[in-house]
Amino acid sequence: MTVVILITLFFIILRFTVTLFNFISDPKLRRVGKHYTDKVSILIPARNEADNILTLLQSIHQQDYPHYEVTILDDGSTDNTYAICSKFAQTHPQFKVIKGGQLPAGWIGKNYACHQLAKLADGEYLLFLDADEQVQPGLINSAIHRMHQNKLGLLSLFANQEMVTPGEKLVVPLMHFILLNLLPVRLISIVKNSSVAAASGQFMLFNAAIYHQHQWHKAVKGKVVEDVEIMRLIKASAYNGEALLANGMISCRMYKSYAEGINGFSKNFLAAFNYSVIGLLIYLMLVIVLPLIIIMTLNLPLILFMSGLIILTRIMISLASGQNALHNVVLHPLQMFNLLVIAMLSIQKHLTKTTVWKGRKI
Repeated sequence: MTVVILITLFFIILRFTVTLFNFISDPKLRRVGKHYTDKVSILIPARNEADNILTLLQSIHQQDYPHYEVTILDDGSTDNTYAICSKFAQTHPQFKVIKGGQLPAGWIGKNYACHQLAKLADGEYLLFLDADEQVQPGLINSAIHRMHQNKLGLLSLFANQEMVTPGEKLVVPLMHFILLNLLPVRLISIVKNSSVAAASGQFMLFNAAIYHQHQWHKAVKGKVVEDVEIMRLIKASAYNGEALLANGMISCRMYKSYAEGINGFSKNFLAAFNYSVIGLLIYLMLVIVLPLIIIMTLNLPLILFMSGLIILTRIMISLASGQNALHNVVLHPLQMFNLLVIAMLSIQKHLTKTTVWKGRKI
């Protein structure tokens, strides 16, 4: 039992140290006053996004960066996505909407949509956004500055997450929790080895010349977690890649209910562990099972020490990601339970090959 307790404390302290590093290093996109004139092609794949996409289009139009074009690809929507985008484009000449082609065998839908969009773009930078987002003034200019400053092939941002319903608050914070608790984000750009990689498909800004040369989405056409895979390819090809927190300049409401959140995260959670069921189970043991063992010892000093580190971890992650720290501390046990539910569903869907997203089998 002593060995188990020591292992538990070691990994809790290690994860606390990673979180502390992220909190102190503050890996966020900074606002800049310098203005750029590079043309940016903003590319938006959309499938059944009638409830969301108008907010994104309006927020892009309100940007303080004038040198852009926007192309929306309607990826076989069965709702009013195409009609909404077409109506908006009629009165906004920098916007256009197209119908996507039939999905070829071997492709994931989003990857093929992005591939088609890239072929139509002529900007010096390609910015891929998800349709359920909202951008703030200063975002594009600040991102282009970062591309110039660090000579990046790819800049990816982790958007601030909007949560309205109690169900969302029980699930969505897990994204930043896993990221900032496991990976020192600054190392993505510092360490050149491609194994140190993370990215978010919610914001992917590419150097267009490099993108067109390698056709990154085609290179990962069958990958569910295409964003991380592309970052790995970027680094493996000796280009600079960086991932940062969005610092409030882009936000997203990923899911609108508890059920949506559980289903959405479970579709690709195992993919984040390279489809290693054993790797995922080890992670669950370190994060959930071992802390429960500490509690079962009824050793009050140990329990208080562990709880203090967990509480401080949740506070730092919440502040860094623009979330409510009190909510995440109070809801931590329920969020860990939902982490377990998501992991088990992800394993079950993978083994039975029943993963479906937006009407398509993955």
